[in-house]
Amino acid sequence: MSADPYGRDYGGGLGLACVFLFAPLYLPVLGLLQAWAQTLPAAFLAQLTHGRLPGPRWVRHLAASVLIGVVWAAPAAVFLGWSFVATALVLAALAVLPVLAMAYARGRAWGGWGVWLGAGTGSVLLSVFAVLAGLLAGVTGLIEEYEPPRLSAGEVTGVWHGANGAELRLLGGGRAELAAMPTEGEFGEETVVCEGTGSWAFERDTSSKWDSVVVRLEEGGGTGSTCGDETSWTIGGTDHAPELFRFIGDPDAGELRILEPADTR
Repeated sequence: MSADPYGRDYGGGLGLACVFLFAPLYLPVLGLLQAWAQTLPAAFLAQLTHGRLPGPRWVRHLAASVLIGVVWAAPAAVFLGWSFVATALVLAALAVLPVLAMAYARGRAWGGWGVWLGAGTGSVLLSVFAVLAGLLAGVTGLIEEYEPPRLSAGEVTGVWHGANGAELRLLGGGRAELAAMPTEGEFGEETVVCEGTGSWAFERDTSSKWDSVVVRLEEGGGTGSTCGDETSWTIGGTDHAPELFRFIGDPDAGELRILEPADTR
């Protein structure tokens, strides 16, 4: 399953357009990394097995590339939270074209513009292949789309902690207590700190997958005049590790603030 995008879902036609538009910039870098991390080490392993294992060199090279892809999928799953199976399959698929290209290049003499033309054509084909493979993985469910937890009002009731001592107590009866809670300043970019007592309400959004908790400070104080405004905290995370989050400033590039249940800290 993909990671929590915190409400910033970039995709659709615009996302695909950006993938192809910026492909000439990122594909050479990604190709170099992939070559050093997978293709070249696999070529070394294929050379070591010469005379020890049957089959042509390109078959042994491809098998070694798949094996190295599986090895790289393990730390990606542990440290990045990616799906081990999906990552291993993607890395194995990405190894096919480079291995076949190396096998083809060994039997030809390259010179002049031929190398650049071949590299450019290969980059375009690899870009199309990667996009189509990603779309296929999403359609078939191999790569699951992120879904935030659907909690009830009772499940969000409790104490939530954040950075810099922020604490939000969502009590029964719609009462709320705030301490060192960040919110957006009067001019939209600055961060002010609010504390005191107030009210909260659970809002179920039937038109999207993002539910939220709306908090309003009625008493107490703060460092800005916006402390009395309603503050909406979106429910994210997972079923086992839910979170409340909001952006201060621009939703696309603003400061992300996260609150976690007190018993998980």
